[in-house]
Amino acid sequence: MPDILVRGLDADVVKRLKKRAKEEGRSLQSEARMILEQEADTPKVDRKKARKLIEDIRRRFKGRNFPDSVKLIHEERSR
Repeated sequence: MPDILVRGLDADVVKRLKKRAKEEGRSLQSEARMILEQEADTPKVDRKKARKLIEDIRRRFKGRNFPDSVKLIHEERSR
């Protein structure tokens, strides 16, 4: 299995990782491995596409008024 050496990590980052690992009952190495494996599987967000989608949605609903969802939920739960 290949190894990775990460140089120049901020001491505070290492401290937080150690704390997180301890809370999860893992070693620092296994915690870092788990984080890297999870992040490697997470799809990268295309910020330009996301921004365009947000702008399109805002443009589509511009000027529309929506009811207060809290009130609707409360009414539904009161039935």
